[in-house]
Amino acid sequence: MHLDFQYALTNVLLLWILTAPHEFSHAWVATQLGDDTPRLQGRVTLNPLAHVDWVGTTILPFISSLLMGGFLGWGKPVYTTTSKLRGGLNGLLLVALAGPFSNVIMAVILGLIAVVCQNSAPWLAGFAHRGVGLSLYLALFNMLPVPPLDGSKMLLALRVPAVIYQEIARAGFLVLMVLIVATNVGLYMSAWSYDGANLILSTLGWHGGA
Repeated sequence: MHLDFQYALTNVLLLWILTAPHEFSHAWVATQLGDDTPRLQGRVTLNPLAHVDWVGTTILPFISSLLMGGFLGWGKPVYTTTSKLRGGLNGLLLVALAGPFSNVIMAVILGLIAVVCQNSAPWLAGFAHRGVGLSLYLALFNMLPVPPLDGSKMLLALRVPAVIYQEIARAGFLVLMVLIVATNVGLYMSAWSYDGANLILSTLGWHGGA
């Protein structure tokens, strides 16, 4: 087995960069909807240290990138108080969707960096190029309707009973591992991310290699 340490380290570094706006978006939208919980916990910030979960943002993505060739990781969850949110569970869904939406925005920003730097700083362009695909992958990954991922809040918005949601959450990590390791879900998300990244980059004027 070939262990690509540079690939794994690059994924971890990009995840640190992408986690901050993702979690900040959750916190900011929750605050705008009337919940001061994220502000009181110091989460309305773009400082990565406020959002890093050392297992989910560093150790696990490094190991999964190194050994599985896939990617599994997350940031520190932003806690909200549903009763404080305007719209209740519907507001909670908006808070959840803000994270993946920020990943799409970051993919476009990184695409712009890649295009601008492709001649003057090829190393930075290559790094940003990788980030476009990873950011889209994170958006798709987080939309999986499995607790604790953002997509699971769709279940609550659809009024799935909290007891059932909590039972699903108990097996959430195991379900994610099975989906990524034992099914083609990870491959599909990778393929869609690759196609989406190519679309963004080609639209912005990228002329380098993939």
